[in-house]
Amino acid sequence: MQLTIEEMLFFKRQGYLIKRGAMDPELMARARQQIWDKALPSMQRDDPATWVGPVKEEEVVEDPLLLAKGYRWHNYAMGKQKWVIEMLATNPNVFGMAEQLLGKDEVVIPDMIRGIYCTLPYDDHSINTNDCHTDGHTLQLGIVGYIDDVPPNSGGFRVWPGSHRPLYYAFESQYMNEPSSTYKETLERVRQEESIDCHGAAGDVVFWHHRLGHMAGHNYSSRIRQAALYDFCSKELGDWWNKKRVPTPIMLEPPNVNMWKDWSPELQALET
Repeated sequence: MQLTIEEMLFFKRQGYLIKRGAMDPELMARARQQIWDKALPSMQRDDPATWVGPVKEEEVVEDPLLLAKGYRWHNYAMGKQKWVIEMLATNPNVFGMAEQLLGKDEVVIPDMIRGIYCTLPYDDHSINTNDCHTDGHTLQLGIVGYIDDVPPNSGGFRVWPGSHRPLYYAFESQYMNEPSSTYKETLERVRQEESIDCHGAAGDVVFWHHRLGHMAGHNYSSRIRQAALYDFCSKELGDWWNKKRVPTPIMLEPPNVNMWKDWSPELQALET
């Protein structure tokens, strides 16, 4: 599986791209099963009524291996398992497409991913907040892999197309979390623009530029939104997730006139 020229152009213009059917069905089924090994006491896999958030106060968990709070249920520990990494980040389809965007032999080979991120159903709770934001940690190319079907309005990754361009220049540096004096104004302007619900099926992967405005969508379905997340970096940027958190020189550079200078020659050559 590869990205076409048209898909790479779409990514460059819009800041995101959905690639369908990129992940292994057997590994996704295994992941869905293992998620329930760390289910909250009140949650029963065969009873959707017990999945509805928010998480009960007495069942809230906040630690480096598991988060259960509000409508979020994140299993970080799974992100360190070799087969989970192979399901998403080192999957030949996914890694190969990341190399098309970042450069052949230029992508750090991961030994962990963020983990499995779940959004619980809202049921009849009305939550309409616009949480469009950019991530505060260092990354270059984010990916969200759905390990189960995510119909419309079911908590899918929501993006603001094209927002990566103005937001890239609203920071003091290329990759650090250093908003400039124009950031708040730029982000507020982006929030007023149309957003896209990146719904899809199990196996679909959303690729997104690190300065793209985005949020975890609201889940008005009866399902749990289940996704695996990872952040790709080129070797020049540094293995930020897996090594010491020491900024490399490229992280501290100010935004470049050519915002794609750290990406693959193939992507840079495409005229937008």
